[in-house]
Amino acid sequence: MLRREFLFSAAIAAAVASRPVFGAARLNRKQRVDRALKGEEVDRSPFTFWHHFGLKTAEAHADRTLDFHKRYRTDIVKVMSDFPYPKPHGEWYELKPLSNPFPDQIRALELIRDGLNNDAYIIETIFNPFNVAEKLSSKEEVRKLRDENPDALLAALEAITQSEISHAKHAIATGAHGILLAVANANSKELSTADYARFNAPFDKRILDAVAGAPLNTLHLHVEREYLDQFLPFAAPVINYSLQVTGIPIAEVRAKFPRQVIAGGIDEVNYRTLTVTDIRAQWESASRAAGKQFILTPGCSVPNDCTRAELALLPHTIGA
Repeated sequence: MLRREFLFSAAIAAAVASRPVFGAARLNRKQRVDRALKGEEVDRSPFTFWHHFGLKTAEAHADRTLDFHKRYRTDIVKVMSDFPYPKPHGEWYELKPLSNPFPDQIRALELIRDGLNNDAYIIETIFNPFNVAEKLSSKEEVRKLRDENPDALLAALEAITQSEISHAKHAIATGAHGILLAVANANSKELSTADYARFNAPFDKRILDAVAGAPLNTLHLHVEREYLDQFLPFAAPVINYSLQVTGIPIAEVRAKFPRQVIAGGIDEVNYRTLTVTDIRAQWESASRAAGKQFILTPGCSVPNDCTRAELALLPHTIGA
């Protein structure tokens, strides 16, 4: 154990000594993020990462989120959203808009805000309405309704959208500086481009439009290349996607979204086996391709069973 700890510490020291050098003097978390949003010089790339906690109470969710932020020194607190959307009394799709669909999540945000004491920005996670519909029933049931009664599905998505708009506004009012809208189905394994355009895009866009002034609104995409153009009109200053899963180069996404911040670069799928050298190479490559408007993140959540040492490797490598 002592030998492994020594080797780990030595690898970290080597990574810090050889990490990329940036132009700005030492910045605090908010300054670093603000400069990256504007494409200005930073002392190092701002970074964040996350995984699911799956906790049952607002208090436990807030405590674990704050502990994760303090332990791994993230520049942005990305708050997970594991509380379920309320099920209706009748059929799963017989929904009405709700003014506060995730009260436990709002309570957790209040606790996280107070616990941070203005130390870092918060991003609230929201899953897109189609994904919420699948969680209320199943992928098979949603697709069956799409094929047999598309108007009923559209009505359900409308109710979920209105509810999530209310939640997004609550989150911003509570102290979040943006939402991360998770779009998991902009790919051929989930939906055709035509089905995404009909059953997803209008609803997803409206959620971001409703809080368009939030500076850290993030569009989190499980995407394939032919779907990208559908997101050009979205009001999202930040684009987060997985380079490793999609195979779409960051330079290509940068060309498609020249004004947005690109968030990504770290391989979330193989995160547990990454070395200091791997992380540094992924950081340097992504930073070069994205330019100054860049936040270092994984393409999605890292594995929930990561050890503390594995999680610590990212902040240590970049000198956080």
